[in-house]
Amino acid sequence: MFDIIGKKNYFFALSAIITIVGIIGYIVHGGFNLDIQFQGGTIMEIQTNDGNFDIKKAEQVVKDAIGKKASVQESHTYDTNNSNQIMYFMIVNVASKDTLNGEEQNKVVSELKKEFNIKEDAEMRVRNVHPSIGKELLGNGLKAVFWLSVLIIVYIWWRFKIMSGLSAGVTAVLALLHDALIMLAVYSILNIPLNESFIAAVLTIIGYSMNDTIIIYDRIRENSNLLRKVPIAELVNRSILQTLSRSINTVVTVLICVITAYIFATYYGIETIREFTLPLIVGIASGCYSSIFIASPLWVMWKEAQAKKKIASRPAKA
Repeated sequence: MFDIIGKKNYFFALSAIITIVGIIGYIVHGGFNLDIQFQGGTIMEIQTNDGNFDIKKAEQVVKDAIGKKASVQESHTYDTNNSNQIMYFMIVNVASKDTLNGEEQNKVVSELKKEFNIKEDAEMRVRNVHPSIGKELLGNGLKAVFWLSVLIIVYIWWRFKIMSGLSAGVTAVLALLHDALIMLAVYSILNIPLNESFIAAVLTIIGYSMNDTIIIYDRIRENSNLLRKVPIAELVNRSILQTLSRSINTVVTVLICVITAYIFATYYGIETIREFTLPLIVGIASGCYSSIFIASPLWVMWKEAQAKKKIASRPAKA
């Protein structure tokens, strides 16, 4: 029988290594790459003759023109006056504390026209995003995560009284914190822009990961009544192994669906779906990992520490 609890330090070390690499990525990149929704900036939609252009080259052209980093993507829609005609757009997102002024906007358009197939009288739409909007969105997302964590602790405290519910709830939330840190580490390492899709994905992962953790906790509760004389570490290890196939089958099935959606969105250039599914892939894998290798071992450590403290507090016999 594989001893997951006995090898917990290896699993903790793996999570620590990923987190440390994420911190290094954070330092190297000078912080998180905040998307326009959080940092503020300017969104320019410039009409093109077709949707075939080099995105990386377009981003470099914008950077050379105004000295600011930009993300570029392709979009298309049907002409309202002619439903059979497709209108193509180059969407330029410049995340910056200060929005682009008229001169900078004209310079961007001028340089892009030199390099790409853009009409002289191309339709252009410009939207400025104030950073306060992103700060409010981020603040509300963090509040949602905080209150959700509190409710999770209260719920598990009540439902798993036989497991000393408070400790079970706290360790479950620590596992969720682990998932969020792993997702942030991956974003930091790959320098992926942080936007509202990340907040939505975190809230989704909290529900998925907690469901996985509760399945294991349920088995621990059942075995606590059946195996009263078994040491707690062995009891938890048995419970994890008994639910392991279910956890793996579930995560593999979900990942197949999400990865398929990610590939589809990447192939067809659907940025909104791609930006949402990428953190989901990372979070789902991390959520399954933390439920098995983080939450339960932490709970065992908590209970063993309580037992040692209880023994140490007993008065010595004369």
